[in-house]
Formats: sequence, structure tokens, C-alpha cells
Amino acid sequence: MNKEKAWVNLRDSFWFLPVIYSGVAILFVALVTVLDLLVTPLIKDSVPAIFLMGSSAAQAMYGALITSILTMTTISFSTIMVVLTTYTTQFSPRTLQDFMKSRVTQHVLGVYSFGFIFVLITLLLLGEEKDKALLSPFITAIVAIICLGFFILFIHHSSRFVQVNNLIGQIRTSTSKVIHKTYREKDYIERIDWDKEEIKSRKSSTRHAIYASRSGYAQGLTVQPLINWAKEKEVLLEANFYIGSYIQKGMPVFYYWADGNKEFDEEWGENFLLLGNERTDLQDIEFSLQKLVEISVKAISPSTNDPHTAINCINRIGSLLAELGEVYEPIRYYADENEELRIILEPLSYREYLYKSFYQVKIYGSHDISVMNGVLEALYKIALVNRDVIKQDIWEFGQYMMNAVDDKGLDRLDKEHYDHQVEKLTRACS
Repeated sequence: MNKEKAWVNLRDSFWFLPVIYSGVAILFVALVTVLDLLVTPLIKDSVPAIFLMGSSAAQAMYGALITSILTMTTISFSTIMVVLTTYTTQFSPRTLQDFMKSRVTQHVLGVYSFGFIFVLITLLLLGEEKDKALLSPFITAIVAIICLGFFILFIHHSSRFVQVNNLIGQIRTSTSKVIHKTYREKDYIERIDWDKEEIKSRKSSTRHAIYASRSGYAQGLTVQPLINWAKEKEVLLEANFYIGSYIQKGMPVFYYWADGNKEFDEEWGENFLLLGNERTDLQDIEFSLQKLVEISVKAISPSTNDPHTAINCINRIGSLLAELGEVYEPIRYYADENEELRIILEPLSYREYLYKSFYQVKIYGSHDISVMNGVLEALYKIALVNRDVIKQDIWEFGQYMMNAVDDKGLDRLDKEHYDHQVEKLTRACS
């Protein structure tokens, strides 16, 4: 797991792809240099003159290309700062991750790194012969054209990403992937219920605790390796956290029961638990929903006053909760291939997802009947496509939302529209 944690942190870091591209650039320089030294003298008489260039002309061209690539890189970094500022002030600081971890953003900066390093090293390796025919300048011109293409792509990507509707759509798509990844079929055994007597028997031995050696957010848990470890050590584990919860240094992360009062190194638990300084959408469905919640709350604030954006977010939240309701199971027991219980992990209830998705909208948007109608409409559509057990949670939560509306003080048309939404929700949940 340590290797996996290191790989996840490395892969998601902003500089990972640019470093990879830079390494490829060095290899490509070596290849082009070998091509100029060994191949070009053999084929220069049969190659059109447009593909070949002398050292002096190449040196002047390389200087211009280095300047142009640096200029494009500078403009791109300036654009990144504008986008980040816009995201922080208008949307939510949590949405910065989506732009910075975007593969388009990282690939563009990687291509710039490739182009700059390739041109710079090729310039340094130019020989003293003024009239020596070289093929590398033509290849360098192609690299510069590719950099220009990626520059145009990045400007288009940034302009689309900064549009709130596109951002909301991106978050909705990524959250949908997290939901289906979380509830896809696994190689290990998952159960909603387990024999209570067996659990009581397994817990009859002394309970031990594993304490967190540092603070941070629980970003992910590798269940299969943890099951394998528990099977090897013959222990029953019970997690004392949710994915996305903040873990304080020194608090118990896992409890375990083992025959013979076995005790293990306290750091082993973090070998299977990914802790970080911020929440991520790696396995955290609630955090992905939180991004849309924060955009909607900021949109209905008096300083922004954009209820249509808030309703757009509410519609996407409703769509995600409908997807979640179709696959949601309160799975808390995990067993090995021999159906031996190994891990107890308390899940978030569907009611908790509903509450975390809309309670802040209730607090800050109860004065705006269009926003509250949007929430009731979203709840109606969720109930329309889901099971009875989900409908029960939706109806109870719908009453919680309706209690925030002062329907006695509404104008006649507002009251009619509100009552219509309440009636639709009542029919869908009955």
C-alpha cells in the first residue's frame, strides 16, 4: 500500500506529467542528434533542401523558438492564475482541484516543457561547422507547431472550464464515475447484514486499538489488501472513521480483535489508509457533492444573486442522488473468499447524503421560493425513479425542507406553484 499511496500522490501532483515530458524530451534530443550525426550525411543528397538547414540559420531559429515557447508558457501560467482566482471568488475553493488535476492542463504544460527543453538542448549541441546540413531544425519547427496547437487548445480549455455550466457538468460527470466505481462488483465479499452471534463471538477477546500517527483527511481505503492482511493475521477489524472524515493525530483509526492478544505495529493501519491534507474525490462521494453545494450556496448569496445557477446545481445534485439511490446499499461487512468476516466499516446512510446535499441550501436559500421549489422538484424526480426505501428517506427529508418555507406569507402565484411541487412530491413518495 505504501507504493500505491506514493503512486497516487505522484500521479496527482501538478508537476508529474511535465517531468515525464521533460525526460522524453531529453531522449528525443539524443535520438535527433544521432540522426544528424549518422543518418543525415547519408541521405542529404536525396532529401529536398527544404528539410535541411545550416548551423548558423538553425542557431538563429532556435533562439526565436525558445523565446516564443517561453512566451506561450508565461501566458498559460497567467491564464491558470486567472482561472484559479475566478474559481476561488465565484465558485468554490474546492473546485480548484478539478482544473489543476485536469489532464488537459497538465499535458499542455508537459508539451511546453518538452518543447523548451528540446529546443534549448538542441541549441547547445549545435556544432561549429557553419555549412553542416542538419535535419533537426525541421523537426524542431514541427515541435514548435505542436506547442502552438496545444497553446490554442489550452486557451479553449480554460475558457470552457471557467464557464459555470461547464464546470457543473464536469463535476457531475466525475461524481457519477465515483459513484459507479464505489458500488461496482468487487472481488471480495460485501454484506449488508451478518450473523450477530458470530460478531459477538469474534469480539469476545480483548479489543486493541490502532492510533493515527498524524492528522489528515481519510482520502481512501484499499479494502482488498486490508482483507488479505486481516486474513493473514487472523484478526477482525473495525474502522473508526468514514471516508472523507478528518482524523486527528492520536485518535483510534482501527479497532481489532485477535486470538492470543496479538499486538501489531501501530503504523500498519496507515499502510492501507490514504491520509492527506485535503479531501479528494478518489472515493469520497460526499466531497464531490459538496462542490456543487458550495457553488449553489455562493450563487444564492446576496453578493452574487444568481438563483438560476443555484437551481442548475440543485438539478445536478438531484441527478447524482438519483444515480446513487439506484445502486446504494448500506454495506458494512467485508469478508474474505472463505466468507470469514474481516472488516466492519460503517457506511454513510442515504439520508446523510440527502442532508449533506441540501441542508445548507435550506439555511441560505429558504427566503428564495424559486430555489426551494428547485429542491422539491429535484426530490420529486429522485423519488420517481427509486425504490420504496429511498422514497421513505426522501419524504422525511422533503418535510424537513418544507418546514423552512413560510407558505403563509407567499403571494398567490408563488403559493400555487409551491403547493403544486409539494403535491407532486407527495404523490411520488406515497
